Amino acid sequence: MSQHPGVHLIGSVAMPDAESVFRVVAGELGPWLRRIPDGETGARHRWIYWQYEMLARHPDMEIDPTIAPMPLPQWDGVVIRHIEQVRFKPGVDPAKVVFETGYAPAAIGSYAVFRRLRDAGVIPPGVRFQVALPTAMASGFMYVSPKALDDYLPVYERALLAALDDILAAIPHADLAIQWDICQEVLVFENYFEHRPADYKQRIFAELARLAAHVPDDVELGYHLCYGSPRDEHLVMPRDAAILVEMANGLVRGLPRRLDFLHLPVPRDRADDAYLAPLRGMTLPDDATLYLGLIHHDDEAGDRARIAAASKVVPRFGFSSECGWGRTDPARVPGLIAAHRRAAEALAS
Repeated sequence: MSQHPGVHLIGSVAMPDAESVFRVVAGELGPWLRRIPDGETGARHRWIYWQYEMLARHPDMEIDPTIAPMPLPQWDGVVIRHIEQVRFKPGVDPAKVVFETGYAPAAIGSYAVFRRLRDAGVIPPGVRFQVALPTAMASGFMYVSPKALDDYLPVYERALLAALDDILAAIPHADLAIQWDICQEVLVFENYFEHRPADYKQRIFAELARLAAHVPDDVELGYHLCYGSPRDEHLVMPRDAAILVEMANGLVRGLPRRLDFLHLPVPRDRADDAYLAPLRGMTLPDDATLYLGLIHHDDEAGDRARIAAASKVVPRFGFSSECGWGRTDPARVPGLIAAHRRAAEALAS
């Protein structure tokens, strides 16, 4: 079992608090985990929505009255909500704006719990504390007026990297793994938004490289590519894995440091060769671990079929779900944990 990549958790878990997540996850999946997230509980349970709340009340920001609210449809055409996007107030110099993201206090507080439980033997030794962070494009494409986007992105990225610096200063690097959550960038590749800059690929790959450069070599670095799950459903249903492979290969080409892990989703009904075939063209470094998000709730037969289909294309990969569990029905969480455990135990037997 030690030679197998094991199980990866994306980040969010529908539980009350970090200690609940650590205890349950470590107890059920400890032998197969290399890193454990805190579940993104509390204000973070809707991923980046708490950043929208921060932006909406920020003294230098306001709702842009010149544009209509942006519809947010999921893959089946259901419009989840309309988003009133923000802009900088007239007369505000974006270069002087400071955002407090809240990611550093959340991570530092959860790490204290992680360390206490590890010292008590609840979390296995050698397992890292995983911190998942969004990109500037995540909140930018979702919540910021297209007219203000180019000014916004460097301001938020500066705030995000300041939060990362605080995390790096407070948490021992040997205990830490940083996962960058890449969702809106995938949606941009899929032409989901009404506006897309002509040079979007160059912009995205440059962003991913900048974020990697800010993570020291003695901290684990990973990326989670995602199609969104605000209601536990994709915003876009991909035709196949080709765009994910294109993004992964572009990411790897631009990385200034080691890549430790990469997560890619596999939809529930895609155990077919057509979806998975593009993975043959992915060029990950030999020492990077690939996790495929092919474990789904209450679908043991489907899990086996997706694992078997992926095994024909990719010789070595770990198991994960498509996305985080923060938006799912909490009653599903025990079943999802059990499904990951079954998959790992079956491989070890």
